[in-house]
Amino acid sequence: MKTKDNVEIKGMFRVHIRDEDGKLAGDSGWQENQVVNLGFNQYLVSLLGAMAGSKQISHAALGTGGAPGAADTTLAGEVEQRAAVTAATSSTSKTLNLLATFASTLSFVTNTQNISNIGLFNTSSGGTIFAGNTFASSSCATNQQVEATYNIIFA
Repeated sequence: MKTKDNVEIKGMFRVHIRDEDGKLAGDSGWQENQVVNLGFNQYLVSLLGAMAGSKQISHAALGTGGAPGAADTTLAGEVEQRAAVTAATSSTSKTLNLLATFASTLSFVTNTQNISNIGLFNTSSGGTIFAGNTFASSSCATNQQVEATYNIIFA
């Protein structure tokens, strides 16, 4: 008897912008993910093998550029500050749920920006992008907060 394990990885993210009163000012809706080449290699393959140089997701970044290409290592037009992510899953789940809050008090933008992409990283600055993608550009002022939900799904 032949058995075959097909494992797919996909991701979905959603970005909310909230005004100074906490009201929803923008919503990207659920968007698909783009895992880059080094995302597969350094975050998945090397981590599973406990190899030197393996990486773990710890931060999310927003930017003003387009979607990362397969060979990219950075996020185009990245804004000033990254946000630490909180990771959660259940023992029966095949989904990693990551949450990040870009608070206006952290000065993640120092002037109004038209944010249009998101990415996941292993450090608070620099590092290598794991995955990301673009969404419809939304204006984000210094007094607004951005909340991001990012799911990595193994199916």
